[in-house]
Amino acid sequence: MKFSAREDISAPIDAVFAALSDFDTAERAALRRGAEVQREDPQGAPGLGSKWSIVFAFRGKARKMKAKVTDFSAPEGMSVQGDGAGLETAVEIQLVALSPRQTRVKIEVEVKPKTITARLFVQSLRLARANLTQRFKDGVHKYIRDMEVRLNGAPRRA
Repeated sequence: MKFSAREDISAPIDAVFAALSDFDTAERAALRRGAEVQREDPQGAPGLGSKWSIVFAFRGKARKMKAKVTDFSAPEGMSVQGDGAGLETAVEIQLVALSPRQTRVKIEVEVKPKTITARLFVQSLRLARANLTQRFKDGVHKYIRDMEVRLNGAPRRA
């Protein structure tokens, strides 16, 4: 099952990539939402091979997941692979400079089941696909708008 969203942001591509690859901020955001996040590689500059062990609650159960950066091509994008709870997850982020101060962000998430239980779970998600797709797009939109405010100090004019 695949989800995809595309947003334009009023910020240079290098600044957008730096914000998206600020893994320390992402870790703190996950911790605030109740997840346990542990970095498995030495702390340092973000990049290829960065990996985490994550425990989070979903539908009342603790779920475990491992995540690893599999592609890190500054400033064009990055890929993160996740594995856990019977699911394989791939997140791909692509950036395109539309102008020196305008960047297009495309985020794709693909979830593949590896077990029968996970297959049933993904099938149940397909029944709510339209709602989940809209929620994903709304979440990406809010994240990019918040990033735009952080990078520029003011929201983009419509």
